[in-house]
Amino acid sequence: MRKVNMLEAKSNLSKLVNMLETKQEDVIYLAKNGTAVVQMTLIPNREEEKRIGVAAGKFTVPDEFDLWDTEVEEMFGGEL
Repeated sequence: MRKVNMLEAKSNLSKLVNMLETKQEDVIYLAKNGTAVVQMTLIPNREEEKRIGVAAGKFTVPDEFDLWDTEVEEMFGGEL
């Protein structure tokens, strides 16, 4: 844990971020008039889930699925 004042944070922001990235510090507190008001920490790395194919294997498409197109078309009296 490290506590820095606002002026130091403005002047050394890159250095402070680097200290978090290199694990020199876990948390950095930014102080205003000697009182900590902001906490800086790293955002945890999250692996983004792939959206395409997330339902793979969760359901099956019935064989007659395409036949329903004709049925719906007939309901509305038109052609596809």
